[in-house]
This record gives sequence, structure tokens and C-alpha cells, in this order.
Amino acid sequence: MTKTLRAIRACLLLPLALLLAGAAPAAHAAPRHALPGDWLRLAVTRGDARSNDIRGVLLLCDPPQGHAHAARACRQLRAAGGDPGRIPRRSGVMCPMLYAPVTASAYGVWDGRRVDYTHAFSNSCVMGAETGAVFDLSS
Repeated sequence: MTKTLRAIRACLLLPLALLLAGAAPAAHAAPRHALPGDWLRLAVTRGDARSNDIRGVLLLCDPPQGHAHAARACRQLRAAGGDPGRIPRRSGVMCPMLYAPVTASAYGVWDGRRVDYTHAFSNSCVMGAETGAVFDLSS
């Protein structure tokens, strides 16, 4: 890569990095102490780390709301102690061996403890098989 292309790339990436760095703390700080009960801010990013294809919701579990499958997601999280990584894999699910990466992330409060979860999956079928309804953000 030539010096000119590197300089152009740096000039384009620096403002984006600064924008994202400035936005992330504000997004995490706002609802942390304002919400009572168990809640998680859920996001699914499709594609690689540079993707901007992100879907997200705020899942409230007292009572279940804010998510297309809130009651089922809250039930699965309760059984897993609020940790999406401890949800049992659904048996009998056959996922294609297709690489279409998705990253699931969750942060919030469960039983008074802070939850911070991020995991990359090879495709959305694998994510659904391993995390149940929690990251099923479809309507």
C-alpha cells in the first residue's frame, strides 16, 4: 500500500474512531442506574467488526417488555442466572456451515449484578441455537 493510500485511510478512519469512542460511554452511562429490576441492552451486529449493521433493544424483565420475545427471553435468562453464555444450546438444531458472522452483545443489570457479554458467532442460526430467544430481535 502506498503512503498516499495509508494517509487517506488514516484520515477517513480517525474521525470515525473518535465519533465511536465519544458515543460509546454516553450510550452505556445513561440507563445504568435509572432502571429498576432486571434489564439488558441487547445488540446484534451483522458482518465483521467494521460493520454498521446493528440492531438493538432494551429488554426489561419486571415485567417482560421491549423485545419481540420478551417473556421467553426473560425466562431463559432467569434459568441462566442472567448470563446469555449459560443458556443451554437447543438440541436438534442443524445450522448450515455458512460463514455470515454476527456478534451478540448484552450489558445491564441482573439480580443486582452487572452483566457484560459479547460473543461472535459464525452465523445467526448458530447464535440462535446457543442463546435461545435472547438475541432473536426479529419481530
